[in-house]
Amino acid sequence: MSVFGPIHGAVKWVGLLVLGAGLSGCSSLSSVGNALPSVGSMVTPYRIDIIQGNFVSSEQAAAVKVGMTRAQVRDILGTPLLSSAFHGNRWDYVFTFRRQGQAVQQRRLTVFFQDEQLARIESDPLPTEAEFISSLDSRPRTNQAPVLEASEATLKAFAEQNKPAPAAAEVLPSATYYPPLETPVPSSIR
Repeated sequence: MSVFGPIHGAVKWVGLLVLGAGLSGCSSLSSVGNALPSVGSMVTPYRIDIIQGNFVSSEQAAAVKVGMTRAQVRDILGTPLLSSAFHGNRWDYVFTFRRQGQAVQQRRLTVFFQDEQLARIESDPLPTEAEFISSLDSRPRTNQAPVLEASEATLKAFAEQNKPAPAAAEVLPSATYYPPLETPVPSSIR
C-alpha cells in the first residue's frame, strides 16, 4: 500500500466537488449573461472622418457671377468633381462629409455654361466658411468659461516658488589661451 493512497482519494473528491460547483455555476451564468450586454455591443471600432469632393462656401458661390468664363469660375470654385463628356456645358461640385455618430452632410452646386460663359447656377443651401469650420470641431462644448483670476496670495506663492537662485560668482582664468585654427606647415614641405 502506498503512502499517497489516502491523499490521492481526497484529491479525487475535492476535484469532483469543484467540477460539480463549476457545472452548476454555468447554468446561472447564462441567465446573468442574458441580462448584461455583450462586450461586442459596447465596443465600436473607430471610423475616420471621410471628406470627399469640393467644399464650396456661400462666399465662393456669391463671388461667381453670370457671364464669367470657365477659367474665372474654375479660379473661384476650383476644379469640378464631375465634368461629363456628355454634358460639356455642366460642372458639378459635390461635397460629402461622413463622421461616425452624425448624419452625412452632402451638398451640391452645379454651374451651367452657354457659349463658354456662365449661364446659371443651381445649388443646395451652402454654409459659410466659419459655419463649416465650426462643424468640423467635434469636441464637447461647455458653457462655462474657465476662471482666469488669481488672488494676491496665489500670485505671491507663485513668485516665491519661481524665485531665481542666486548667481554664483564666476571664476575666469586670468589668461585665456586659444590654440591656432590651423597647424603651421613646415617650410621644407612646401
